[in-house]
Amino acid sequence: MNHPAGPPHAPVPAPSTGIAALDDLRAHLQWAIELEHATLPPYLCALYSLDPDRNPEAAEAVAGVFIEEMLHLALAANLLNAVGGSPRLDAPHLLPPHPRRLPHGDASLELSLLPFGDAALEMFLRLERPAPPSGPAEGDRYETIGQFYAAIEAGLRHLCDRLGEAEVFSGDPSRQLDAGHFRHTAGRMIAVTDLASALAALKEIVEQGEGTARGAVWDGDPDVHHPGRDEVGHYYRFQELRAGRRYRRGDTPRSGPTGEKVAVDFAGVLPMRPNPRVADHAPGSAIRAAQEEFNRTYCTLLSLLEQAFNGGPRRIAAAVATMYRLKAQAQALMRMPDGDGTTAGPTFEYVPPERRARPQ
Repeated sequence: MNHPAGPPHAPVPAPSTGIAALDDLRAHLQWAIELEHATLPPYLCALYSLDPDRNPEAAEAVAGVFIEEMLHLALAANLLNAVGGSPRLDAPHLLPPHPRRLPHGDASLELSLLPFGDAALEMFLRLERPAPPSGPAEGDRYETIGQFYAAIEAGLRHLCDRLGEAEVFSGDPSRQLDAGHFRHTAGRMIAVTDLASALAALKEIVEQGEGTARGAVWDGDPDVHHPGRDEVGHYYRFQELRAGRRYRRGDTPRSGPTGEKVAVDFAGVLPMRPNPRVADHAPGSAIRAAQEEFNRTYCTLLSLLEQAFNGGPRRIAAAVATMYRLKAQAQALMRMPDGDGTTAGPTFEYVPPERRARPQ
């Protein structure tokens, strides 16, 4: 809908974030999809390297962040669909070799495939770092994810003011995923049809990562694993694992967590070789065959999600089933000795559609 009539005011100037036209907005929302996807392989490696019997709290924390990143991916797709775009996930550039950069982000931050441990926690803390209170919105080469989404918000507001909401939100509403498609997460799956719902979707993404406000640690949702407990943002969940304590009411980013202890057994982790590659092993070897199988399954998952985001929501069920296959394949890899005291791991390399297994 268009903004209601009101007193005359000066036009809002174009934001200095690279979003001055609808095509700019669609490009940035595709970047958002690629950004959210880029977090998934590192989180999965850390998660499946954990022995859940020896590290139940760490496994819960990393699994919860991964599930919410999947929610953010779907919210970004809803946003792009709402403004007339077409989400793309099944493409080679989404799976460059690791270590890799965040799409259009801080060039000094590398994402690696690592087992859970100090190095992985440091990477996750840098990835989820909240934007500083005075940090400007940045649509490209952003320093924090919060600054990137602030740029999208500024662009949305500018375009709605200049063009009207009906022109901006021209997408087919039937392509929106809703809460019925995404369960098992404390976050909200929001169908995007206008500026208000778009802003709510952006708020959901940022608060789950950074907390309910700059300077607060809570994300506004109950803990998905412990419904009687409030949930902290992704950054602060990793702070809890590093400090070995939970945040409690009254704690701040400056104080750090001062609550009950969190048991983390850094020895209860499978020693996955960092940043593995299929090419590290001879054709026909057991590890290479298992890595190739994993990659076919992962690329099948990307294809199913792309279909779901482009008018085929029933493909979500097939995507969930494929994720269970991925889990089994990743865990099997991480139990295969790879020499030097390490084990194998998934490589997340792109496989063209004609070389993939058929979806089940």
